[in-house]
Amino acid sequence: MNQSFELTRGQFDLVYNSFSLTIAAMGASLIFFLLMRERVRPDHRIAVTITTLVVAIAFYHYLRIFSSWSDAFTYADGRYVADGRPFNEGYRYVDWLLTVPLLLAELVLVLKLAKTTTRNLIIKLGIAAVAMIALGYPGEIAAAESTTRTVYGVLSTIPFLYILYVLFVELGRSLDKQSPRVRKLLDGMRFLLLATWGVYPLAYIAPSVISNDATAEVVRQVGYSIADILAKPLFGMFILAIAIIKSRTDDEVTGDAMSGDEVSGDAAERRAMAQA
Repeated sequence: MNQSFELTRGQFDLVYNSFSLTIAAMGASLIFFLLMRERVRPDHRIAVTITTLVVAIAFYHYLRIFSSWSDAFTYADGRYVADGRPFNEGYRYVDWLLTVPLLLAELVLVLKLAKTTTRNLIIKLGIAAVAMIALGYPGEIAAAESTTRTVYGVLSTIPFLYILYVLFVELGRSLDKQSPRVRKLLDGMRFLLLATWGVYPLAYIAPSVISNDATAEVVRQVGYSIADILAKPLFGMFILAIAIIKSRTDDEVTGDAMSGDEVSGDAAERRAMAQA
């Protein structure tokens, strides 16, 4: 982040309020997922638990981001001057380093695929996610017009494209046994990831394509915040919906099996009475 620019009150408040909105979204979704978790059968609960963990991690980091942003500026003569402690971009990347692999893992786990398929997909997606975040950070903290920013931006795009390939091609091959409702939700989740993750590179390149440093910084921070809300609480809603559908389906199957056992038991009892 270029620390030499000034922000108008409106620009500062827009970023400040976007962070506040994100904190509220993460906190509210954390409480919601905790309350809804008990409505999911235990064998489908792990994905909802990970969703809860994701928003909890993001909630904590956005508190730190919010505080760092406030400390980085001083209000003087109607403008915010970046002359305080440097804004810490590391909080955001540490958050992504933890939450992005978890987001991808919960997507695979909620589908209850074969153990070998589940393990292979989680390993592939997890490694690619870590590589994407790790390669993006050196470019994020580099100067807007530097070759370093461009090179690392391109490098981090490679694992991003691989993740999309795994989600849309390899994962797609494993969905034949899913119900139509689950497949529909999964399609929505994959396109949500595609749309929201598309915001991140746009925010990343903002300092390189917007000549005004202050405007570029506002676009970047607000863009990241909006994308995080969509990629975590909203994505978690899809995970919860799939887990609830699968739980209800299992309940129906269990109920039918129990009903069949009861009918068989009644018939056997009637035959015994007739023979007596």
